[in-house]
Amino acid sequence: MAWQPELVRRVDAAGNPAASLGHALVDDYLEFVAARCRPNTLLATAYDLKVFFSAVPKEPTDIVTADIFAFITAQKAPRRGPKVIRLEDGEAGLSARTIKRRLASVSGLFGYLMTRDDVAVQRNPVPVGLANRRRSGNRGAPLLRTPRTLPRVLGPGEVEAVLGALNTARDRAMVLAMLLGGLRRCEVLGLRLEDLSPGERRVFISEGKGGHQRLIPISAQFFTAVGDYLDRERSPVDHDRLFVVLRGPTRGRPLSAAGLDEILEGVRRRTGLSRLTCHQLRHTCLTRLREAGMALEAVQAQAGHRSIESTRIYIHLANSWLAEQYLQASAAIDAERAGV
Repeated sequence: MAWQPELVRRVDAAGNPAASLGHALVDDYLEFVAARCRPNTLLATAYDLKVFFSAVPKEPTDIVTADIFAFITAQKAPRRGPKVIRLEDGEAGLSARTIKRRLASVSGLFGYLMTRDDVAVQRNPVPVGLANRRRSGNRGAPLLRTPRTLPRVLGPGEVEAVLGALNTARDRAMVLAMLLGGLRRCEVLGLRLEDLSPGERRVFISEGKGGHQRLIPISAQFFTAVGDYLDRERSPVDHDRLFVVLRGPTRGRPLSAAGLDEILEGVRRRTGLSRLTCHQLRHTCLTRLREAGMALEAVQAQAGHRSIESTRIYIHLANSWLAEQYLQASAAIDAERAGV
């Protein structure tokens, strides 16, 4: 009988998040991941492996490269009918980024199994890429091509509409943390009272992506909103999280990611915006900073990017900066032609 993965989330004896799928080898790998990665990474990996082994109902040691290609084909199949396509790349099914992430999770599992002496896995069935037809060069064709798309940012009018549609000082403080400081959703929810330095107008990010920490400046508007929230809305609690639930049976507990998403969804409905997400607010902040002349390296530090390549996207988003650079270069070319 084929193994049927079932994702079970739990907390181990030390109070740390854990996950299992009901297979000894896979669960060993998830335990390995849990000891080295953030909880969100663990859950994403567990879910990706659940999807893979649900689509390919075989023992991990029996997986071959043909199964990988069959999985890719299944993932790219239309999900909402053959006539529904994505605007970004004109394809149906799951996005290439999602499929690549799932393949990375599967590849990680087999990389782990290959290092074990007690498992009969000699090679990783997930290919790095397709072989190059040309003999020269080492680069082959990528297994999946992912389109480079630019995230949409909010215009000045939309920003004012969002701020005007917020119901509480808490909500305003959280939105300003993303809109003025460029914080990620997990970083906003992970803020503690001790992380704030109002006198210096700086915030310490203790729970950044990948466990990385940083100290960043942020506008006084954020600290004003936080002060209003602490004075009028936040009741005494037995933990140090800054943002808490304000009403209901979970009043006083730390606000969850689903709770923050629900707040933004309500704002989206009230403003009539087609889309509004935490990452969109972050992108808006970093784009405006780049447009205002902030050096790319400074934007990188503010955003908490490990690689400058992740920050270069804001060169393309900062339209006024690009237009200014083009006009300067064009004027120089015209002057050179006039002198000929």
